[in-house]
Amino acid sequence: MNRRHWLGLGAWLPLGLLLPLPSHAARIGQSAPDFSLEDTAGRSIRLSDLRGQAVVLEWINPGCPFVRKHYQGNMQSLQSTYTGKGVTWLAINSTHDASTDYLAPPQMARWMQERGAAATATLMDEDGQAARAFAARVTPHMYIIDARGVLVYAGAIDSIASARVADIERATNYVRQGLDELLAGKPLSTPTSQPYGCSIKLKNGSA
Repeated sequence: MNRRHWLGLGAWLPLGLLLPLPSHAARIGQSAPDFSLEDTAGRSIRLSDLRGQAVVLEWINPGCPFVRKHYQGNMQSLQSTYTGKGVTWLAINSTHDASTDYLAPPQMARWMQERGAAATATLMDEDGQAARAFAARVTPHMYIIDARGVLVYAGAIDSIASARVADIERATNYVRQGLDELLAGKPLSTPTSQPYGCSIKLKNGSA
């Protein structure tokens, strides 16, 4: 992708993503911050109620080219594979309702359905409480929580920070690698990585 195309993405330009995570970020090896959010059907889901099973958190914004890259089949494949192994997969939309990218719950549900998503639930975080608790900054920003409720992975979905679908095949998929290791009872070989994607459009300012 050339420089001119990057500039055409405007708010999607990922130049700030080499900065370290904020000091208030949820920490690897510590209990994941709890939250309670409603899914697109209005059902409440509390993270702490999911103790006893591994959980993936996936920050999502359908207007983001990096999200659309992975929703050409890569994200759906991950969701289907690991929910089939007992993992709970929560897609979280923290886009503020004043943003041009905002989708109301029925629209968000329709977008996921049309793409064959297999997330356990799609949660609406319109006030940004969950995003701020985890210091989620971009879409897709990915987290893995073990059955004890401990955060064991935070970062990018994979090792190539681009919006090109062709890069998926040659990238190291950190989420797949981490879940395979976790389910095998092994420590994660890559517990953190630099997240890449589009800035989350949070209420009272971007992430």
